[in-house]
Amino acid sequence: MQLNSRGSPALLFISGLFSVSVCQAAEVDNCKVKAAVEQVIKPIMEKNALPGMAVGVSVDGQRCVYNFGVMSRDTKQSVTDDTLFEIGSISKMFTATLATYAQADGKLALTDKASEYVAQLRGSAFDKVSIMNLGTNTAGGLPLQVPGEVQDADQLMAYYRNWKPDHIAGSSRTYSNPSSGLLGIVVAASLQMPFDVAMEKQLFPAFGLTHTYLGVPADQMQNYAQGYTWKDEPVRLSAGPVALYAYGVKTTATDLLRFLEHNMHPGQLDAKWQRAVRDTQVPHYQIGPMTQGFSWEMYPYPLKLDVLLAGNSEQIVFKANATAKPEISQTAQVELLVNKTGSTAGFSSYVAFVPAKRIGVVLLANKAYPMADRVTAGYNILERLNSSQ
Repeated sequence: MQLNSRGSPALLFISGLFSVSVCQAAEVDNCKVKAAVEQVIKPIMEKNALPGMAVGVSVDGQRCVYNFGVMSRDTKQSVTDDTLFEIGSISKMFTATLATYAQADGKLALTDKASEYVAQLRGSAFDKVSIMNLGTNTAGGLPLQVPGEVQDADQLMAYYRNWKPDHIAGSSRTYSNPSSGLLGIVVAASLQMPFDVAMEKQLFPAFGLTHTYLGVPADQMQNYAQGYTWKDEPVRLSAGPVALYAYGVKTTATDLLRFLEHNMHPGQLDAKWQRAVRDTQVPHYQIGPMTQGFSWEMYPYPLKLDVLLAGNSEQIVFKANATAKPEISQTAQVELLVNKTGSTAGFSSYVAFVPAKRIGVVLLANKAYPMADRVTAGYNILERLNSSQ
């Protein structure tokens, strides 16, 4: 899908506000890192007429954040370290991590069936769908989106209860918001607390996330970036029946980079959270060039850009793909690139990291633009960081 950015007013802001940067660790060679980021980001912003971006880079445990452009075309406020972006489906990683934490805490097992935790689903197709299937998009054909007529929690539960699979669970992967939605519902039931409370009182504090929200509080609204569609129409996320679980997180580049770093090297976390992080990165299925973890998507590293693009292609994202035994062994000492894309109607995001190299990147933008451009930008930054080590 290509976006038409001709004539966008965003270009007016790029030259004047392009390179506001904050480095949070003096040990990083900021000149090299900044140059690597700017060489990649400037063309992407110009090509797609992006109003603003925040780019986070982690190098050997040191963290830098670079801010570009504006958080609103109307106010012309610059993107800062406090700017909140919608991260879309990267939110699924938070849901998945809460699920693996519930497992580490003895509240559930990923091999359990979904209907064991949701009484309304007993006797439905979810008697044969595991929590693992929900977190790997292999329930048997749950669609990308909840049907438009489903508007509230009762209608959502009726939809799940009446859903009929197209495939045997585990035999095919279909990327799905309803799948993550039900995962969140199951996790909340296992923890015996509302999902948003579990996220805000357990997960966010455990990872040191101080500016990450499901619902942006009133005193943070001035930091919430204005999003723009690919047609440059202003938009922000509207509530949907699975938004809370599948694509509802708003955060800063600094917080998301901190989450990435804990996923890259979880040793500073509590023991249960360490296990939770590692369990999200266990390989479960091979789908084309991509290995499916528990929401994270992985590749042997080094790899060529075209392989990474193929794993994030429309064929993988929007179509059903047969699963195979993962090519990556859990016990083999294989270097990996781990990644996840995310988007809403007005925001685009990408995270990628290579644990063995101790490098990672976060890309946040307040406009919809092509996934291929995000993946390419993230890959090119990682390659520059790797070659400079």
